[in-house]
Amino acid sequence: MNNDPEIAAAAVPGYRAGTWKVDLAHSEICFSVRQFVTKVHGRMTSFDIAIVTGDDPSDSSVSATIDLASVETGNPKRDEHIRSSTFLDVGSHPRVTYDSTGVRRAGDGWVVDGDLTLHGVTRPVPLAVTATGFAADLDGGGRASFSATALVDRSEFGIDRWAGGGVVGTKVPISVEITTVLVS
Repeated sequence: MNNDPEIAAAAVPGYRAGTWKVDLAHSEICFSVRQFVTKVHGRMTSFDIAIVTGDDPSDSSVSATIDLASVETGNPKRDEHIRSSTFLDVGSHPRVTYDSTGVRRAGDGWVVDGDLTLHGVTRPVPLAVTATGFAADLDGGGRASFSATALVDRSEFGIDRWAGGGVVGTKVPISVEITTVLVS
């Protein structure tokens, strides 16, 4: 594999170094979890993500904060239960954070290595990332879009209620689709 930063940057359409903030109107963080024999799908509606892209993509960084009270599954009663001390315990742990520790090339995409802090516990969680493109927006500024996925084991973060017996799955796939705006 070639480790030349120019070749790595060229692999991302329109790649541009800079500091980027999430555009909430064009972004989403979704999850799913098995409940009995079906899956429950949900999303987080309040979050902040900042990305700094370096001249060499491997010198980039990501930080994110998610307001856990913003969890939505389309069922208000279930949402309150997820927010309760049975699962997320939003009263004691209102936010989840992610801070990257490194970025590396992986096949046609990238992996962002980082630390996820959830429920008062910090664990390394890699994100498989695709930079879907960089472009000028209608105002002449910059936009960049990214897709990311991760698999979080909720029991590793002390959220282990009903982990055994097949009631609620422990593996929680996370999907992130974000558009960002260049701020500097």
